[in-house]
Amino acid sequence: MSTAPHEPATRSDSPDSPLLVSQEGAVRVLTLNRPQALNAFTTGLLGQVRIALDDAAKDAGVRAVLITGSGRAFCAGQDLSDPHIKPEFEATSGEVDPHRRPKAKDIGNLLDHYYIPLALRLRSMPVPTVCAVNGVAAGAGANFALGCDLVIAAQSASFIQAFSKIGLVPDCGGTWLLTRLVGRARALQLTLLGDKLPAAEAQQWGLIARCVPDAELASEAMALAQRLAKMPTRALVQTREALDASMELEFEESLRLEARLQSQLGYAHDYLEGAAAFLTKRPPQFKDR
Repeated sequence: MSTAPHEPATRSDSPDSPLLVSQEGAVRVLTLNRPQALNAFTTGLLGQVRIALDDAAKDAGVRAVLITGSGRAFCAGQDLSDPHIKPEFEATSGEVDPHRRPKAKDIGNLLDHYYIPLALRLRSMPVPTVCAVNGVAAGAGANFALGCDLVIAAQSASFIQAFSKIGLVPDCGGTWLLTRLVGRARALQLTLLGDKLPAAEAQQWGLIARCVPDAELASEAMALAQRLAKMPTRALVQTREALDASMELEFEESLRLEARLQSQLGYAHDYLEGAAAFLTKRPPQFKDR
């Protein structure tokens, strides 16, 4: 994702790093950077993304996180050539028989150590998260994107729940996210068939927030992230938490949760500042995080 429309960002990684990290104002930008492999996840990249999210969560100067990919894809999912997941054939003196069954590996172990901590970290970020999907988002790459608070995609982008094509179930939060985003019937359609869903249709289904022309993705995503960074961060994050919690609560329980959150926020700087700014007709200066 180009940062050309904005001031040059400060990069903390070499251009060859699998993950590029930059800062634009109060927005931390994470760019998946394995374009030759369609930004597919390796255990190394998964670990770097989690560390980068932890760093953003701890940095008081970060008020929003923007995640995107380099090249023509956002993320093709798990890299099946990664040694931690690649099937192995028993050593023989001759050539490998392509029809011989490979030795199995515990993929659940990969999820326990990498994907589950990453998905939980993303979902619990203390600042809003925006995902700019610049190309295909497949498998875990699609569900990682959908785990962000707001997803904006280029018109040429697409989403693929590719798990059924290799005999697996959706992971990285897909089974939880999809039914809540598009309902059971469409979630089953996406996951059982594994067909490509174009970005424009993903917006119509309610899977993502917005689909924009390819040339406008970088500027639109950054403008959205910068807008969120100027808003009352703590209130935005607690809104996310309340909406997620309400899916499992009875109506009255949701009402009680709203009251508890309002009690907390009502004593915070941002509410007092927002109310004062509204009454005096001036722009608010939010600080809470």
